[in-house]
Amino acid sequence: MKPPKSFTDLRELSTEIHHLNSALALLHWDQETYMPAGGINPRSHQISILSTLIHEKKTSRKFKQCLQKLVHMPSGKPKVKGLSKIHLAMLREWHKDFNRAGKLPASFIETFSQVTSEASQIWAAAKKENNFKIFAPFLEKIIGLCRKKAEIYGFEDHPYDALLETYEPCMTTRKIDVIFGGLQKQLTALLKKITAAKQIDDRFLHRKVSDEKQLELANWLVANLPADPAYTRLDLSAHPFSTALHPHDSRITTRVLPNAFMSNLLSVLHEAGHSFYEMGLSTEYWGTPIGEATSLSIHESQSRLWETIIGRGLPFWTHFYPQMKKKLPLLKNIPLDKFYRSLNKVQPSLIRVEADEVTYCLHVIVRFEIEKALIEGKLSVADLPEAWNAKMKEYLGVTPTNDAQGCLQDIHWSLGDFGYFPTYALGNLFAAHFFSAFSKQHPDWEKKVEQGELAFIRDWLKVNIHQWGRMYNSEELAKRVTGKALSEKAYCSYLKKKYAKIYKF
Repeated sequence: MKPPKSFTDLRELSTEIHHLNSALALLHWDQETYMPAGGINPRSHQISILSTLIHEKKTSRKFKQCLQKLVHMPSGKPKVKGLSKIHLAMLREWHKDFNRAGKLPASFIETFSQVTSEASQIWAAAKKENNFKIFAPFLEKIIGLCRKKAEIYGFEDHPYDALLETYEPCMTTRKIDVIFGGLQKQLTALLKKITAAKQIDDRFLHRKVSDEKQLELANWLVANLPADPAYTRLDLSAHPFSTALHPHDSRITTRVLPNAFMSNLLSVLHEAGHSFYEMGLSTEYWGTPIGEATSLSIHESQSRLWETIIGRGLPFWTHFYPQMKKKLPLLKNIPLDKFYRSLNKVQPSLIRVEADEVTYCLHVIVRFEIEKALIEGKLSVADLPEAWNAKMKEYLGVTPTNDAQGCLQDIHWSLGDFGYFPTYALGNLFAAHFFSAFSKQHPDWEKKVEQGELAFIRDWLKVNIHQWGRMYNSEELAKRVTGKALSEKAYCSYLKKKYAKIYKF
């Protein structure tokens, strides 16, 4: 049955909004890569104007009129019969998005986008100068705006729930408290075993490698990944990220640290995982919710799967290490086993993005607890650096010597992304959850990766996860792929098995 004209009109309007979002993403990408520093003031106005325009279209009378003809607005139940499951899913998500977007006034969107655009540049300067006081007034404004946003959206148990819903609709603060509580106990127990074992000498991984050589390695790695070069590109930024304008236009960035060349390569794998998801979304349904990622937790599961389960795995480097040794002379006398064990060295550190697999989620738990306290008002911005250092000492046994290594290390709060951090840990859980199903269907996956085959992994992920977009939420997707609800079991099992072999306990 052909959808009614109101459905076609709604889809056209939705596609137009997606094109505007692509233009907005391009402005953000340029700001982080090639824009001259002096362009921040006009750019913040450009972003503010475009953000306001997008919001107006999302909440417009035309959008509402089309939606009203198709669904009962209070309940979201469809009025039209004969629509396909995919069309019904589009209506469900359009209705949900319209109700949520309609709660925020255009004036709030304009203010929020302008403040965060300016704040991201101030954050970069504050981090560079190791001066939290420069950023503090902007963070005060952003927290105030986030509290106001939570009030506007509404919530039942906790204001943080309203912010969390933007990034992972299936989670609440209470659920995360329970999951992270159990996860922390298991990670702490595993970390205790590892620290009691003989430590790994990984000094060769911290020898200086020139920017030029690192970029050469990054481009070599990208060329060997199953990504169509016509649809993606690699650039440099202060903080690695991935953004997509369309399944046929995906951008990733990396950064170069002189004494940590593997950080660059792992960043490439991480962002490529995000890119695979975006390029695996349906082109047929692009412009609709079915052509969008279902949540940031699922998005993060794809990046962490490629970065850690594959990219820190022995099969991957069994194939690629001999090639890299030829490109990097400092590895000449380092055997594969030593490289692999060094790559997976576990040692509590200060920087989240440089953390090993075992301690990574502890970094996320620190951020979750702090930003929850900031939103509640139990923690003031002035006390943030001290609170951060105390949490790091408590959970990881390390204390930052300056704020650039501490509370200024991440860009997220400057962008107003409160509620985002938990998705990083949830992404790890989903990654292991999905991979447990993948490995059962591909029991020979290690042998294939040892031969340099990677496309079959991307293809499995596309079929089982990417192509569905928002047809299913993260909980439904987890059960659909694995037959089980999400838990920390698969992730903790993966870590215990892997690191028991590496550390021989």
